[in-house]
Amino acid sequence: MDIILALKALIMGLVEGFTEFLPISSTGHLVLAGSLLGFTGEKAKVFEIAIQGGAMIAVIWEYHKKICEVLFGMFRDERARRLAINVTVAFIPAALLGVLFIKKIKAVLFAPVPVALSFIIGGLIILWVERSVKNNPAAVRVNSVDDMSTMDALKIGIAQVFSLIPGTSRSGATIVGGMLIGLSRKVATEFTFYLAIPTLLAATFYSLWKERALLSAADVPLFGIGSVVAFVSAFACIRWLLRYISTHTFNIFAWYRIAFGLVILATAYTGMVQWVD
Repeated sequence: MDIILALKALIMGLVEGFTEFLPISSTGHLVLAGSLLGFTGEKAKVFEIAIQGGAMIAVIWEYHKKICEVLFGMFRDERARRLAINVTVAFIPAALLGVLFIKKIKAVLFAPVPVALSFIIGGLIILWVERSVKNNPAAVRVNSVDDMSTMDALKIGIAQVFSLIPGTSRSGATIVGGMLIGLSRKVATEFTFYLAIPTLLAATFYSLWKERALLSAADVPLFGIGSVVAFVSAFACIRWLLRYISTHTFNIFAWYRIAFGLVILATAYTGMVQWVD
């Protein structure tokens, strides 16, 4: 395998792992990183989606006890059954709309400038939500993921639909959506991790199957490198994020999104960087 190509896969894996569960958009960062590295084209887009599977496995590793409790207890334990139903309900909206519109979304929005605009808008929304929560702490009504209702899950699922827009951030959309409807920051984040499992699993297998004609056995090492690196970096990121949100807001990520988006727009406008799809 080409060493340069392997190095690009490693870098893309790091980008995926460190950004998937932060509210800063892994897809947006992958689009931008791919543009800078010259790692573009249809196969590169499949690669970007496929390595999300590595990040998904990191969630399973971190929450394996809870996941086993749900899988083996949902037919006899009400809390386990409720969580399984809630994750399923939250998964459906983005899954359906993704199948219907992902091709059009890729054709129009998987480009640096639209991603940059999504970064900025998303950052402003996070700042607004964090300020709203600070000014009205009594609005937080759910402090355990086991206490979420099916309607709560449906609303988060609708929020996840916005993550189909590159640069929006899947985790950002679901965490912010959860906080808006009264979930604590911790609960919104934890449920986002659970929701990532079916979402990323479905996206990975759907993309690999749909674009299988583009792939060959020679691509396995490349996809393997990206997935393994994404797993390791995502696991480290999950552990860090859980500690961070116990004492901090998401404001730092909002300001990062705004600053990063402005840099992308400025470099694109001045021609300092030739961003390509």
